[in-house]
Amino acid sequence: MKIIERVLWVTGLLLLAVALFGWARGAYLSRRDVARFEQARAAEEARLAALPTPTPLPTPPPVTVDELAAADARVDTELWAPKRVDEYEESLDVDTGLPLALLRIPKIDLVVPVYEGTSDLILNRGLGRIVGTAQLGENGNCGIAGHRDGFFRKLKDIGPGDTIELQTLSGDDTFVVEKITIVLPEQVEVLRQGEEDVITLVTCYPFYFVGSAPKRYIVRAVRLPSS
Repeated sequence: MKIIERVLWVTGLLLLAVALFGWARGAYLSRRDVARFEQARAAEEARLAALPTPTPLPTPPPVTVDELAAADARVDTELWAPKRVDEYEESLDVDTGLPLALLRIPKIDLVVPVYEGTSDLILNRGLGRIVGTAQLGENGNCGIAGHRDGFFRKLKDIGPGDTIELQTLSGDDTFVVEKITIVLPEQVEVLRQGEEDVITLVTCYPFYFVGSAPKRYIVRAVRLPSS
């Protein structure tokens, strides 16, 4: 009996070590692209500062390592569907390149990289700019998509008046949520270009629907004037 007990103890400790290694690896890799973006942002700011007539940029408080670590810990498993967690962890082994931007929503403690396009890999890894909409940081209506059972599940907890921050290599913008609507997939007019500078966050709806969700959850946020 003692031999069996020892074997069980050793087996349990080995399983615990494997689990802790997997968690630590995932936490490191999930911050990898964010860290790469921060480094590229710092290099771009240094380049602009060296120009004869640099253009001043707004400088809101940067994302800190502790904030990123805390955000990763919250979004990894707490609200996500188990399948989405698995697909996210698999995507960490693929180099998707430097993110276009970081999107932050303080109210829901969300900090997530934004990439180009809406392929399965991109949306498993973070958020994706919808091709055909305005570029990040430029004028117009910029559409950003995310999975309802992943990063964008927390959108259920925001509302009009909440702020959304978009940090690109060349500058930062703050948007205020104007309205939230629920539409059918074919109602693509929500991404139509207009006179206002906005970002439109798009995810499937209902958030906890089993199977392919039939509707789209739309968050429209208007850019605040630069100070």
